[in-house]
Amino acid sequence: MRIAQLANFVGPASGGMRTALRALGAGYAAAGCRRLLVVPGPEDTRTTTPLGDVVQLRAPRVGGGYRLIVEPWRVTEVLDQWQPTSVELSDKLTLLPVARWARRNGVGSVLLSHERLDDMLALRTGLDATSKVSVGLLNRLLVRSVDSVVVTSAYARDEFQDVADTAGCPVVRVPLGVDLDTFRPHSRGPVAVLRLVHAGRLSREKSPHLAVATGVELHRRGVPVRMDVYGVGPHRDELVEIAAGAPIRFRGYVDSPARLSRALAYADVALSVCPGETFGLAVLEALASGTPVVTADRGGARELVDETSGAWADPEPGALADAVLDVASRPTASRRTAARERAERYPWSATVESMLEVHASVTMPADRARARRVPAVS
Repeated sequence: MRIAQLANFVGPASGGMRTALRALGAGYAAAGCRRLLVVPGPEDTRTTTPLGDVVQLRAPRVGGGYRLIVEPWRVTEVLDQWQPTSVELSDKLTLLPVARWARRNGVGSVLLSHERLDDMLALRTGLDATSKVSVGLLNRLLVRSVDSVVVTSAYARDEFQDVADTAGCPVVRVPLGVDLDTFRPHSRGPVAVLRLVHAGRLSREKSPHLAVATGVELHRRGVPVRMDVYGVGPHRDELVEIAAGAPIRFRGYVDSPARLSRALAYADVALSVCPGETFGLAVLEALASGTPVVTADRGGARELVDETSGAWADPEPGALADAVLDVASRPTASRRTAARERAERYPWSATVESMLEVHASVTMPADRARARRVPAVS
């Protein structure tokens, strides 16, 4: 197979997307596939790496350090030259013309849906009904444009299932994975306070405000607590105001996964409480580091946590604070062992194997693909 991965809207804080692209790309290459990665950047470049070819296309900044390919025909020019057997799209808007190119050229297309747009937009804008109507229209277009949709959780599947069934487009659940060698338990000394951690983009749709407010609530109750927040984003100043007077420290972005694992392992409980999260790589990274997780009682992250590896509650500070205290009351060794064992159910190898099956299912036999490439004779 010749798999082209197409990523758009990439920026300094899109750590989850970069992690997934890198892990999948490494898995495809190890399986003997030819792999192409197309990403936006400050200038046009082409390089060859051990994991395949990388094409960076010049793209403008659109805020927050992010870049966006706004000329999809430049992507199709690259694909015309490289001739993939399937393309993997991780963008639902600007790269739709690529799906149409794939259909015209006998190339399979897979949409890797890494976020649930209806709830994400509702969290960001507060316009719940308006966002759901708009996203519903977009999803009907998407399932008619691609050969298969991959979602990472049952929660994410609910967004597509009805419209996909109507269009005859398969929806496949493929959970993401975690690097179990890099993210691992670390030894730590005793500390007399309850140590909390939150890692993620400091942007409203990721609900860091709720995580910080939970730490503040525990401090208000008189619980000896210390919370470290790792990440950057546009709402950091708001979060600092919420945390005023509480022992909450904002540590910024951590560019080393190994250092992040040590930071996660140092905590007693990790907070990953966004009710609109479609999966939650941060949840798996904390669990793999031996730290139990408290999350919201809805959303994709909830599916990663069981009653031994953490807890869940209504997404409001009081209920989440109660859940934190419940987890912290359990024997330290058993809760940390349970967290690690839960993460071990999600190796990247399983994700890669499932994604290769999806790509094989949309890859057309050579004779059919050639037939679709030949223009009709009038």
